[in-house]
Amino acid sequence: MFDTSVLTSYSFLVVAIGTLFLAISSAALGTITVLKGQSLIGDAIGHSAFPGLVLAFMAFSSRSPVILLFGAIVSGSVAFILIQVINKNSKVGLDTILAVVLSSFFGLGMALKSYIQGNPNFKGASQSGLSNYIFGQAAYMMEGDVKIILVISIAVLILLFLFYKEIKVFVFDEVYAKTIGINEKLIYAIIMISAMSLIGAGLKIVGAILISSLLIVPSIAALQWSNDFFKVMLIASVIGGVSAVLGTYISTVYQGMSTGATIIVIMTSLAFLSLIFGPKGFIAKYNKRRAYK
Repeated sequence: MFDTSVLTSYSFLVVAIGTLFLAISSAALGTITVLKGQSLIGDAIGHSAFPGLVLAFMAFSSRSPVILLFGAIVSGSVAFILIQVINKNSKVGLDTILAVVLSSFFGLGMALKSYIQGNPNFKGASQSGLSNYIFGQAAYMMEGDVKIILVISIAVLILLFLFYKEIKVFVFDEVYAKTIGINEKLIYAIIMISAMSLIGAGLKIVGAILISSLLIVPSIAALQWSNDFFKVMLIASVIGGVSAVLGTYISTVYQGMSTGATIIVIMTSLAFLSLIFGPKGFIAKYNKRRAYK
């Protein structure tokens, strides 16, 4: 039974607004990373952001969203730079590098978290809630968290709008973009800084484990419906937004269900449906093969 009273509750609105804007902006940006073949970099950065978050807490003895976000961005940036340096100066495959960096940084974060638990030096600081950044716990979102998400999400969407033409050329032909005077380093920096900021802001919602899904899954679903770059970004954003609101509603009505995980389940379900029934999905391809026989 659909409970309309939930839609006007304060807790639902806070979480729904935060997840909605995060999902929309992440899906739009994720379209770029997926088309550039760099989906797993988002996953690596998501896991690598966790030790920075713990180090920020250790340095300032505070769980302020701004401080933790800063720590997550710094740690994710270090991981990203490390990935690029190793990739350029070794013969190791990118997937192997991502796996090593991802596991080592996340392992460091878990080790630091274990260290501060029960440590007398951190007795005066509240450590409760740090574990939520591993698996996510949107139910504990506060107005301050939502404000940060809104600022970052809107800023990312504005950047995507302002540099849309340059990004479109950069995504599909990086060499041509360079020949016509587009600063590919600037575009690449905008994309990666935006990704790091969204990942840092979204850790509390879906956690380091699932954060990359917000970037990847809606884009995969959208690519089954169109070849047009703008339409794919738009469809991905709609899928992300619908999943966020619906997932928040279900987790609010049915207590005990994690909001972030529910959002990802709905998002993944829509992606599977798109892979099967979309104009570029399995059924459409099967029918085309039968028509040629």
